Amino acid sequence: MPNIRFTLLLFVLAAAQSLSAQQKDEKAIKAVINDFFTGMEKGDTVLLKSTCTAAPVFQTFTANQEGAMQVYTEDFDEFVRFVGTPNKDKYKEVIEFGAVNAEESLASVWTPYKFYLNGKVSHCGTNSFQLVKTTEGWKIQYIIDTRRRGCK
Repeated sequence: MPNIRFTLLLFVLAAAQSLSAQQKDEKAIKAVINDFFTGMEKGDTVLLKSTCTAAPVFQTFTANQEGAMQVYTEDFDEFVRFVGTPNKDKYKEVIEFGAVNAEESLASVWTPYKFYLNGKVSHCGTNSFQLVKTTEGWKIQYIIDTRRRGCK
């Protein structure tokens, strides 16, 4: 009987340690995503770039002029230049964390959002982030989002 108790105790301790590691990863993953949006909102290109790998992929899935849904790929360097260019317009993206799934070195995060231009809702949708765990920590490798008008 003592061996069963010891084995059970080891199992419980291992499960608790695994849960603690998952919670730590989830917190770090959310921090990277929040830093990405803080960098975007403040025009801080150093912060923005620090959240991503060297060659992240940015895409959006939205309707073209004819109304057909289409995937558009954005150039990351152009995005960074846009964020860093002084502008009278104020941009803010407010997200909610939905599903956060992570394993040892790969994470997938779902974040519904509303995008505000000068304090008014411009559009809304959902972001899907893919992150990888590097020697420097979690980094965004891929973002695809949807964009809809007429959001409340």
